[in-house]
Amino acid sequence: MGSLRLAVLQFAPRFGEPEANLSALEAILAETEADLVVAPELALSGYLFTSREELQGLSEPVPGPATERLAAALRPSGAHLVIGLAERSAQEVFNAAVLLSPRGVEGLYRKVHLFNEEKLYFAPGDGGFPLFRVRGVPVGMLVCFDHMFPEAARTLALAGAQVICHPSNLVLPEYGQLTTRVRAIENRVFWALANRHGTEERGGARLRFTGASQITGHDGKVLTRAPEAEDA
Repeated sequence: MGSLRLAVLQFAPRFGEPEANLSALEAILAETEADLVVAPELALSGYLFTSREELQGLSEPVPGPATERLAAALRPSGAHLVIGLAERSAQEVFNAAVLLSPRGVEGLYRKVHLFNEEKLYFAPGDGGFPLFRVRGVPVGMLVCFDHMFPEAARTLALAGAQVICHPSNLVLPEYGQLTTRVRAIENRVFWALANRHGTEERGGARLRFTGASQITGHDGKVLTRAPEAEDA
């Protein structure tokens, strides 16, 4: 088995501005020293959609132009990236996590457990909980609300996962940071929670994201944690 230098990337995506979000990520990735970077859920589009039409306009295929640009940004460092994005496939859109290398798309996971009004816009994932390898290390992916369902992490652990990458847009204070520590202990895995910070206010709704991205060891100890309201 290999070893990984693991990092989580926390920022506040601008809703409806994929070019600005993509450019910000490209600049960070070109200089990373990590082997595997995990970025938040829906990191290119923002989160608080108000219609299916709006989501369709901000979604994209995988592979597609955005994943090609992100793969190119990884080439100077040779790193891998797990990032959450809105994946358009035929007439459906999935809340997906994508594993990228400098060569392109290496893996795809579609969020199974949709949270609250996500059910109005996204199709649920239909491909189970696949396992991938990064530098010889077995890696799984979950997205945000998946953390509340112990069977999801257990399925990955039983398949051999040693690291679980967890792009998120958490809005319930402390829950995600707590439950992912529990899942790490239960399954003896390392856990990379990449949450966003900031707020979105659209269509009469307002969400505040909790930040505090963290990497947890297989013993449940927090190895590193970001602030609640800053880029990190």
